[in-house]
Amino acid sequence: MFRLKINKQEYHVDVTSDTPLLWVLRDTLGLTGTKFGCGKGLCGACTIHLNGVATRSCILPVAGLVDAEITTIEGLSKNSKHPLQQAWIENDVPQCGYCQSGQIMTAASLLAQNPHPDDKDIDTNMINICRCGTHSKIKKGIHRAVEIMSKQST
Repeated sequence: MFRLKINKQEYHVDVTSDTPLLWVLRDTLGLTGTKFGCGKGLCGACTIHLNGVATRSCILPVAGLVDAEITTIEGLSKNSKHPLQQAWIENDVPQCGYCQSGQIMTAASLLAQNPHPDDKDIDTNMINICRCGTHSKIKKGIHRAVEIMSKQST
């Protein structure tokens, strides 16, 4: 039995110690916003925040997560009004949408570390794969989220 803190809520899960966090989230807890992509930590569809840092959940065994702060796309905002979620909607960023929760979580981690990234910062940090090729829309969405965040802080 493992005690996990996910989206500021405590859960007790009875899984084997090598179970990847992705499957605990999706299959055990029903938090299906985090997606399975490659299963090797390469594509980024499964990105969550671990202690505030964008992390691939498909290769993260649950045994090492006791006392960690885990945030999924469901925990990013109570009402889907996070500036990135607003910007994604305004700019019609997703095409198929499959990778977008991972994209948003990666972008949220970037903005937490660098609230005013330039294009180079975005290109360097946004390494998740989007098969639909919406990377230019993702970049535009990140810039729009920065604008929204700036207005909220004034």
